[in-house]
Amino acid sequence: MKLSNASLADLPAGVLRPQYDRSALTPGMIHIGVGNFHRAHQAWYLHRLMQQGQALDWAIIGAGVRAYDASMREKLLAQDCLTTLLELDPASSSAEVVGSMIDYLPIEEGNGALIERMSQPDIRIVALTVTEGGYYIDPATQSFDASHVDMLHDSQNPAQPKTAFGAMLAALRRRRDSGVGAFTGLCCDNLQGNGAVLRQTLVGLARLSDPELAAWIDGACSFPNTMVDCIVPATGAKELGLAQQLGIDDQAPVAHENFRQWVIEDRFCAGRPDWDLAGATFTDQVHDYELMKIRILNGGHQVIAVPGELLSIETIAGCMQHPLISRFFSKVQNECIAPHVKPVPGMTPAAYVDLIHQRFSNPKIADTTRRVAFDGSSRHAAFLLPSIRDGLAKGRSVDGLALVQAAWARMCEGTREDGSLIEANDPYWGDLQARAKAAKAHPLSWLEMRHIYGDLADDAGFSNSFCRWFDLIWSSGLAAALDAYCAE
Repeated sequence: MKLSNASLADLPAGVLRPQYDRSALTPGMIHIGVGNFHRAHQAWYLHRLMQQGQALDWAIIGAGVRAYDASMREKLLAQDCLTTLLELDPASSSAEVVGSMIDYLPIEEGNGALIERMSQPDIRIVALTVTEGGYYIDPATQSFDASHVDMLHDSQNPAQPKTAFGAMLAALRRRRDSGVGAFTGLCCDNLQGNGAVLRQTLVGLARLSDPELAAWIDGACSFPNTMVDCIVPATGAKELGLAQQLGIDDQAPVAHENFRQWVIEDRFCAGRPDWDLAGATFTDQVHDYELMKIRILNGGHQVIAVPGELLSIETIAGCMQHPLISRFFSKVQNECIAPHVKPVPGMTPAAYVDLIHQRFSNPKIADTTRRVAFDGSSRHAAFLLPSIRDGLAKGRSVDGLALVQAAWARMCEGTREDGSLIEANDPYWGDLQARAKAAKAHPLSWLEMRHIYGDLADDAGFSNSFCRWFDLIWSSGLAAALDAYCAE
C-alpha cells in the first residue's frame, strides 16, 4: 500500500497513524535539513502533540539548501510528506506514521523559495539539523570562521546565498524591513551551546555585510539551547524491507531506538508549541544535560567507532559485542569522561554510562560504524577533546582518550588492519590522511594540527601517551593496545 493521505485509513492494524485532520493543519515552522533524525525526533514530538489536538497551527515545512536534499524532497512529496517510523527494540517493535510535516520547499540555487517562505509572518520558528560541522566554526578557537569561502560568498551575495544561514539572514532582513518581526532560530544539532553557536554564525555572517542587521538579529531573535537524543541509523534496504513487511510502501521510512530526549531552554521570541506535553523538557539547565549527552554518548560513539572501523566491524552494536571494545568503552567512560560530567535530575553520570552501553548494544539498530565515524575532525574536537582538557586541568588520567586519538590517527591512514581500504570519511580526509602517513615516522606531527588540537600537543603527558599508543598500534596492532589499556 503506497503511503499517502488517502491510504491512512487503510494502513495495517497496529500501525499508529495521525488522528488529526491533516488538511486543517497550518504551518508555523520551517525545518532545514530534513534527514532521518529530524523526522524521528522533532517531527515526532510535534506529531504527538497534534495527536492531543494541540499545536495544529505549528505544522512543519521542510527545506534544504544542498543538491542532495532534492531526492528526499521528491520522495516525501510523493507520499504527502508522511513518514513511517520503525521503533526497533530487543524486546519489541512497533510502527507509527508521522504527519506533522505538510510541505517541502523547492531546492534551488539562491534559495529564493526558502527566503520567501521564511519571510512570512506565520513562520515563527526556523529549525535546523545540518550536522555538527556545518556551523562555520574555527575548531581551534570555536569562533565564527569569517574567512570560509561559503561565508564570503553569502556576505557578498546576500540576495543569492548558498547556505542556510545566508538564507535566514535574507529572510530576517525582509521581516525587519516589513515589520513582521523576528523568528526563533532553533538548532537541533549535537553541539554544546548549540543555540549560542547558531547565534554566533548568523550574527557573525551578518556583520560581514550589514552590521545594523547583525545588531537587530542579536537583540530581536532568540536562539534557545537544546539537547537532542535518539539513535537513528541511515535508511537502507533493511529499513525499506521492514516497511514493506508491514504492508507499507514508504520510500523514506526511518528506524529508531526506543528512546528519545529533548531538553530545551524556554526562550522563544515568537511563541512555541507546548512540546513538554509530548515529553520534552523545558529547563534552564540545558547545559548540564547536553554536557552529559555530548561527552558520554557522542564522545562514546567515537570511542568505539574508530576501533570498530579499524577492526572491520560494520555496526555499533557489533562493536559493543566485541569483548575488547566493550571493555575499552566502559573503562574510558568511567576513568576519562564521566568524572567531568555533572548529574542531572534523575540521572548520575555512572548510570548514564550504563544506559548508553545498553543503547549502543541494541542489535536491532543497524547503525553503521562508518556513519558514526564520519567527520571525525569535527566530532573529536567537539565531543572528546574537552574531556582531555578537563582531565589535564584536574590532574586525572587521559590515557584512554590519548589511545582513542592514536587509533583515529591510525584510521586516517586509510587502511583497516585486514588491509581493506577505508574510503574518504571526513571533509578534510586528504589532509588527515597525509598527516596520518607522516605520523608513522613522526607521531607528534598528528597532534600538531593546531586547528583541531590547539595547544594539546604542548602537554607532555598527553603527547607522550599518544605517541606510546600510536607506536604500539602500528607495531603490535590495535587489539594489543586495547588489551594493554584495559589491563592497567
